Amino acid sequence: MKLTIAFVACVVQLAACATVPPGPKDPRDKFESTNRSVYKFNRGLDRAVLRPVTVAYVKVTPKPVRKGVSNFLSNLAYPVTILNDYLQGKAKDGFSDIGRFTVNTVVGVGGIFDPATHWGLEKHDKDFGQTLGKWGVPPGPFVMIPLLGPSTVRDAPAKIVDRFVSPGSYVTDVPEAIALAGGGVVNTRSDLLNTDRVIDTAYDPYAFVRNAWLQRREFHVHDGQLPPEPEPAIDGTSTSATGP
Repeated sequence: MKLTIAFVACVVQLAACATVPPGPKDPRDKFESTNRSVYKFNRGLDRAVLRPVTVAYVKVTPKPVRKGVSNFLSNLAYPVTILNDYLQGKAKDGFSDIGRFTVNTVVGVGGIFDPATHWGLEKHDKDFGQTLGKWGVPPGPFVMIPLLGPSTVRDAPAKIVDRFVSPGSYVTDVPEAIALAGGGVVNTRSDLLNTDRVIDTAYDPYAFVRNAWLQRREFHVHDGQLPPEPEPAIDGTSTSATGP
């Protein structure tokens, strides 16, 4: 409890001293001052702990082993994709993903190997935030979550739904639960190591991360088919490029 209070106090103190660069503000980022503070906190924690641990993990762990760990964690969370296939009305993808999950769990030794891909069962990536977006729920303002990183007002609470669907959340043995959670964080961070230099050399790393994440998120919500950008009308208002 004391640790939680100290953590919240740390984030609040950072928010109090946050500065927003001059210039036009991004309308998607209404909480920019606080978001920048949380980003600064997350980045400091990453540099001090997570990145060194991840670099060491990549250095000492053979690539085939890392691939097996990544496959296992991905397969363990795959029921999230299956459920959201059906919630989005994509029954064909749902049946395919049930087959993929079954094949990789049984033939792939609990998901360590990925024979389903070789058998032509395509991997999908769905979550409840995407489902809400598909049915018209707007993303709302961008938010930077302590420890978890970028999200939106729509997607942040949707993570709770996905968490309840993932089998990993029902592991009750404390050491195993910690190992799964820690392994998932390090595995995800290892996939992002190649982006470090790009972010570090950006003029505004926070804005770069925000814009890249929002663009990628919209791409996923719309299955790679983004809606057309609005075009300015003669009277100065905006109108859709596909409108009448």
